[in-house]
Amino acid sequence: MTGEYIVINQNMARLFIPIGVPVVPRWFIGVRVVFLLFILAISPPAIAGPPFKTDDPETVDYKHGEFYVASQYANDKDGVSSTAPHFEVNYGVLPNVQLHLLVPFGYDRQRGGPTLYGFQDVELGVKYRFIQESEYLPMVGTFPIVHLPTGDESRGLSGGETQLFLPLWLQKSWGPWLTYGGGGYWINPGKDNQNYWFFGLVLQREIAKWLSVGVESFYQTPPIRYGEYQTGYSLGAIINFTENHHLLFSGGSDFHGPNLFSYYVAYQYTWGQEKKNGEEKK
Repeated sequence: MTGEYIVINQNMARLFIPIGVPVVPRWFIGVRVVFLLFILAISPPAIAGPPFKTDDPETVDYKHGEFYVASQYANDKDGVSSTAPHFEVNYGVLPNVQLHLLVPFGYDRQRGGPTLYGFQDVELGVKYRFIQESEYLPMVGTFPIVHLPTGDESRGLSGGETQLFLPLWLQKSWGPWLTYGGGGYWINPGKDNQNYWFFGLVLQREIAKWLSVGVESFYQTPPIRYGEYQTGYSLGAIINFTENHHLLFSGGSDFHGPNLFSYYVAYQYTWGQEKKNGEEKK
């Protein structure tokens, strides 16, 4: 595209817009994206979970596993933070029960301050699906998560306290479409911290066997005293190179809140027993 450009500073994000073209609000762009997703061609059901903040109740199959090498980045009003990288493992230890481990290395840089990098707080969880999806009922499950203060609090790499998330997730599919969401309560001890709520909803569709796309909207109450509530969105995709190798990514921002821009990107490897002629083999 050629022509002159003006620069608009909107929530400290620089947007380059051709002169003569009206400025489109971010909420309107989100509505248009949802509309475009609804008019895509019909294809098989999509998968759920990462790369969004909102989770789903679907557990990893029994004796199957997932391994992620990922990075999650946030550019907020008061600084920049990222995992670089974090490692995640999920394993179906029992039917409808999944164990979860996330080990992060990351950095944090406050505006005008130094960049701090190191080992951060480990995340453990157990996902349990207690209602299977039927023609009329959604799938329902819970996924309690605990953050252990394994990072160095003095260097800003740990919250310094054990945190606990108690959610409820629901999921329903119809034809090629999939929607999932819910929310939960974070128990967030620590100086100037407070407990808070998170709610999210994802609409997702598989465009082809190798590509799924989705849009997410979420809401979070302030995790610190005198903090801001957060209402935001993310757009994401999952690329399936093979049955075992996948690329996941998403990006978004806040309609209201401290986040200027955030993204998630991950390589995912999946494994497990395969079925052949009605029997499982390793």
